[in-house]
Amino acid sequence: MPNNERPLYKSTDDDLDLVDDPIVSSENEVKDTRSERLKEWKSFFQNLFDFRPDKENDLDILAGVKQDSDMVGTRLWVLICAILVASLGLNTNSTAVIIGAMCISPLMGPIIGFGTALGTYDFELLKRSLRNLALTTLFSILTATIYFLVSPIKHPTEELIARTYPTVYDVMIAFFGGFAGMIAVCTKSKGQVLPGVAIATALMPPLCTAGYGIANGMFSYFMGSFYLFVINSVFIALATYFAVKLLRLPQKSFVNPAREKRVHRIIAVISVCVLAPSLYMGIKLVKESLFEQRVHTFVSEAFDFNETVVLRSEVTQLNGQKKLNVILMGNPIPQTTVDSLRRLMPKFHLNNVLLDVRQNFEGEEFDINALRTGVLQDLYQRSDEVISRQSRTIDSLTQKLKHYTSYGAMQRELIKEMKILFPEVDYAFFASTAASDAPDSTLQVVVQHAQRKTIQRKELGKMESWLKERTGSPKVKIILAE
Repeated sequence: MPNNERPLYKSTDDDLDLVDDPIVSSENEVKDTRSERLKEWKSFFQNLFDFRPDKENDLDILAGVKQDSDMVGTRLWVLICAILVASLGLNTNSTAVIIGAMCISPLMGPIIGFGTALGTYDFELLKRSLRNLALTTLFSILTATIYFLVSPIKHPTEELIARTYPTVYDVMIAFFGGFAGMIAVCTKSKGQVLPGVAIATALMPPLCTAGYGIANGMFSYFMGSFYLFVINSVFIALATYFAVKLLRLPQKSFVNPAREKRVHRIIAVISVCVLAPSLYMGIKLVKESLFEQRVHTFVSEAFDFNETVVLRSEVTQLNGQKKLNVILMGNPIPQTTVDSLRRLMPKFHLNNVLLDVRQNFEGEEFDINALRTGVLQDLYQRSDEVISRQSRTIDSLTQKLKHYTSYGAMQRELIKEMKILFPEVDYAFFASTAASDAPDSTLQVVVQHAQRKTIQRKELGKMESWLKERTGSPKVKIILAE
């Protein structure tokens, strides 16, 4: 190479060592392998939860939601028939009939339309959904009221009573049911999901119960059931809103920017006015459910007396002060015990609750029907507990007796076979130390050897193996009688 020419790159020994270093190459291979595995796992989970292959076209989804939110003609008649069927089921306490009515009910349409309108800023769909929801609510309550006015059965059934107050579980069911319903609307395989969503969210029975309350003058039934319907509807709409955002359905565009801002502002105000109170009510329901659970636990554990039963327990509230009223019947408990129960309440997180214990009708006028119901329920419960406990005891003793007598039944045959196989044996007695299915079950065999004969250790080993095989016992212990 000429002196005036210089190499473009001059390698050094360090560079060669770096390239050929086996440790560095091994580390690079490990990093590449980890990166490939992470990509594989990421791709696996993406494909696992990817709903896009089954998703309908966005325009078709919105068109279907708008169509389902309308309640005219056929849909309105189907709704009226479904309300009548559900009212019959509630009146006759038939769960199967109620489920069938919910399957054909079109009540989900306007609620899903309302949630979709909030998520896509579609003001026209919002007005249409609210108008149709009000229409369906009015017709549902009116139809149920007319039915219960002419129905000869006036006594409230268990199915009716169950729809008179919401719980935190109703909120959760409505939210997740609404989320599943919106995803089902957006997919091609919607036919199998929507009937299940309609059954789970249970929108129709509360409206029927509200009609029952109006027809029979029971205002508490109307308020409780209508409150349940509102809670379910709002949380279905809230779940639909989140599903629309997750599915990234296109928002409605406006030519006039000023109109777009105004529509967005109106929808935001409506969303806050509807959702904020519902979220507050949902949180309140959670607190009430936890409080009721603590009260139930306290009454069931603290008032467990042999000769005294709890007829009724209820929580009342006056001027912000909660009071637990417990009605007892039977052997009166002393005042010292009542004081001890009051001191026990903070352990159940009932610090600010007053305890009022009434015993054997003192100072109270009781509803004879409520009294009869309470007594019968307590008797049935205690009878079931006693019968169940006695049945378990009898079964256990029967199994033990059967096990202990099983060896006695085969004892004669075993002794005959033992005398033939082991002439040194004169007599044997069999007994087990535990149940036959226990892992430590041991068969004890007391062996009496014949006169002037001894049993060798080798013969004892053979005898033990034979007894295990013959009796099926996992352990055998041979005791030589002197």
